[in-house]
Amino acid sequence: MNFLYRHRVIFGLTGIALAVIITFGVCFFALARTAAANTQRLTIVIDAGHGGIDGGVVGRVSGVKESDINLSISRCLQKEFEEAGFRVVQTRPTEAGLYGTATAGYKKRDMQKRAEIIQENAPALVISVHQNFFSMTSRRGAQVFFRNDSSSSRTLACAIQTAFNEMPETAKKYSALAGDYYVLNCSDYPSVIVECGFLSNPEDEALLITQDYQKKVASVIAQGALSYLACGSSAA
Repeated sequence: MNFLYRHRVIFGLTGIALAVIITFGVCFFALARTAAANTQRLTIVIDAGHGGIDGGVVGRVSGVKESDINLSISRCLQKEFEEAGFRVVQTRPTEAGLYGTATAGYKKRDMQKRAEIIQENAPALVISVHQNFFSMTSRRGAQVFFRNDSSSSRTLACAIQTAFNEMPETAKKYSALAGDYYVLNCSDYPSVIVECGFLSNPEDEALLITQDYQKKVASVIAQGALSYLACGSSAA
C-alpha cells in the first residue's frame, strides 16, 4: 500500500513537473517569437514640421498655427502605422521645438536635430508633415514633395499623392513634385514632405482645423505609404 502510494506521488509530481516545463517552454518560445517580431519591425520616422517659437504659417481665418496642425496629424499618423505593426519615431513629439534655447541659429539646430533622429533610427521611410500657404486664396489641396535624385522618394511621394487625389474633398489633382528641402536631403532614406493643404484657403483651413479631417489625412498618408512599402519600394 505504501509502495503504491509512494509511486503514485512520484508519478504525480513528475507529471506536474513536466506540465510546468512544457508551459514554461511554450511561454518562452512565445516570448521569443514576439521579441523576434519586434526586432524585425520596420521603423517609420514622422517629422512634425516647425514647433516652439517657429509656428510656421498661420491660418488666414482661424489664426491656427501650422505647427499645431502638423503635430496633431503626426500623432494620428503614428497611431495608423503602429496599428499596422510598425515602430514609429516622432522627431517632434511635443509642441516644443528641437533647438534647445531660442537663441541665434535656432532654426539650423532644430533641423540638425531632426536629421540626427532620422540617421539614428535608419527608417524604412520618413514623412515630414506640413501645411501650405499661398498669396492666392483660391489655391488649395494636398501636395507631396520628394528629392529629385532619389527614385525611392519619388515612388513614395507618388503613392501618397495618388491617395490624396482620390479623396472626395480633393478639388484638384496634383502630381508629386521634386523639392530641394533640408529634410529631404539630410539622408538617403526614402523621404517626403507632405503639404496637407493650404491654410491660406478658407475651404482647406476649415477642414484642416477639425480632428475628423486630420484623422482622415493621416489615414490617407498611411494608405499611400503602405502601398509603397507593399510593392513600390521593391520597384524603386
